[in-house]
Amino acid sequence: MSEVREAVRSRYASVARQIAVIPNPSSDTGAGCCQADGPDCGCSGSYSAEDLKAIGLSESVSLGCGNPTMLAQLEPGQVVLDLGSGAGLDVLLSAQRVAPGGHAYGLDMTDEMLALANANRDRSDVSNATFLKGTIENVPLPDASVDVVISNCVINLAEDKGAVIREAFRVLRPGGLFAVADMVELEPLDAATKKEFDSWAGCISGTIPIDQYRAVLLEAGFQDPDFNVHATQTMPGGEGKVGSAYIKARKP
Repeated sequence: MSEVREAVRSRYASVARQIAVIPNPSSDTGAGCCQADGPDCGCSGSYSAEDLKAIGLSESVSLGCGNPTMLAQLEPGQVVLDLGSGAGLDVLLSAQRVAPGGHAYGLDMTDEMLALANANRDRSDVSNATFLKGTIENVPLPDASVDVVISNCVINLAEDKGAVIREAFRVLRPGGLFAVADMVELEPLDAATKKEFDSWAGCISGTIPIDQYRAVLLEAGFQDPDFNVHATQTMPGGEGKVGSAYIKARKP
């Protein structure tokens, strides 16, 4: 395991342990999303109270920088894959929207997050969701088996973004949708920041410019990549230089 991957794994394992000890998580706890000095990648504030109540969860279990389920316009019968599913919020919301007949998969490399996600699934009574262990560079699903790939502030954490995007393309069926929220580099970060493992795990150092991100998508075979930057980062090292973007592309 590389030093970067271990830094990411260790940080989010710690987050999972913190969230797991909160008796009744709510968006008022200060844990997870919105914790200014904590290990989150941003604060989306974009999940409706109704959606969260429907699956018995709270926004505090999201460490993301947006709500990719809004981008996808999911329909019953579809199969969805969430790259880096964490505590499972986006997977459970997706599972509810693709029912009946559909299924949502979450993929995460961190045992602690997988345990938390499975506990959240059991608490939510969502039956059409499955959490898989693995890396987003090597997805344990067959070719052309998924209708929609989502992700919430995770692809920036990978050292090899190209491998992640190629895997997303591989598992998507023809006409499938790539719809993610991710952090992007808006202005060049200094060399010292780019080398900091903590900053990488905090969704700063691993970001790439939009032009580079677009090129990776096109190289993998995606069509018409679209980027919408909706917030800038305020965490140390990334003030104004890193932003949260909604990204969509289609597999021909």
